[in-house]
Amino acid sequence: MALPRLVTVVGGSGFIGRQIVQDLARLGCKVRVAVRDPERALDLKPLGDVGQVTPIQTNIRSAESLQAAVRGADAVVNLVGILAEGGKQTFEAVQAQGPGLLAQAAAAEGISTFVHISAIGASDDSRSVYARTKAAGEKAVLSAFPDATILRPSVVFGPRDDFFNRFADMARKAPALPLIGGGNTKFQPVYVGDVAQAAVEALTRQEANGKTYELGGPQVFSFKELMQTVLRETGQKALLLPLPFAVASLMGTVMGLLPKPPLTADQVTLLKSDNVVSGNFPGLQSLGITPTAANAVLPSYMDIYRKGGRFNEQKRA
Repeated sequence: MALPRLVTVVGGSGFIGRQIVQDLARLGCKVRVAVRDPERALDLKPLGDVGQVTPIQTNIRSAESLQAAVRGADAVVNLVGILAEGGKQTFEAVQAQGPGLLAQAAAAEGISTFVHISAIGASDDSRSVYARTKAAGEKAVLSAFPDATILRPSVVFGPRDDFFNRFADMARKAPALPLIGGGNTKFQPVYVGDVAQAAVEALTRQEANGKTYELGGPQVFSFKELMQTVLRETGQKALLLPLPFAVASLMGTVMGLLPKPPLTADQVTLLKSDNVVSGNFPGLQSLGITPTAANAVLPSYMDIYRKGGRFNEQKRA
C-alpha cells in the first residue's frame, strides 16, 4: 500500500505518539494530531514543514468530535490510553468505548487503514481493569473496523519514557527503590522508535490488515534486573527493597486518591503478571524491524540522573 497522504493520530502528543508524528512527517505525510489540549501539542508543529503537522481538539468520548477529527483523512492511528482514572477519564470510557467510537467514525468516513495501539496483557480474563478495558477496546475496534491492525507493546522505553525516567528520578531522591512482589515480574522492554516504525509499517503493509502484533525487545528482564539497570546507568546507590503485593496494593489504594497517583492498586495487580510476548502473535520481525536492545539506548538519556549531571566525568561502574 502507498503511504497515506493525511493521517489522523489520536493521542499524538504522548510519548509514543510524538515519535509516530515525527516519523510520518519525515516521510512526507500530513499529520493531524487529535488531542484533548491542542496548546500542549504545539511543540509538535516543528517536526514537519509549515502546515504539515496540525494539532486539533478532540474528545475520545465524543462521537461527533471523533468524526470531525478523521474527516478527510486516509488513515487513523489511535494511541489514547490512561494508567489511572480521573473524573470522566475512566478506563471504560477511554480504553473500551472510545476506541470503538473512533473506529466507527473511521469506517463511516471510508478510511482505508486503522492502527490501534493496545498493550501486552490485554485480556478479558485479567484481574486488572486496565488490561480488561484494553481488551474490550480491541474488540470494539475490530467490530467496527475488521481490517484494523492491533499493536500490543510491552513497556516502552526512550528519552521521554515514564518508566525508566520515573525510577531514575526516584533513585535520585529516595534511599530505596521498591521491588513490588519481590521484583520477579518479567518485562520485555521495547524501544519507542521500533513501536513507531511498527505503526508506520502497519499503515503501508496490506498483510498487516486485521492482524494483532505483540511488540517486545530482544531481551527479557525481571523487575529487579530493570531496577539494577537504572542504578547502574545513573550511578545511584539506592537500596532495592522487596515489597509484598499485599502491602503495595494497600499503598496503591491510598495513593490512588491523589490527582496524579504514582501508584494505584490496579497497577499492582498488573505487576502480578509477566509483560512479555506470548509467541501466539507475530512481532516486530514480521514487520521487517530488528528489535533495539535497551542497553544500547538507556545510556543516552539515563546519564542526566547521574550526580553532577550529564557532563560529569565520572564513569559508570
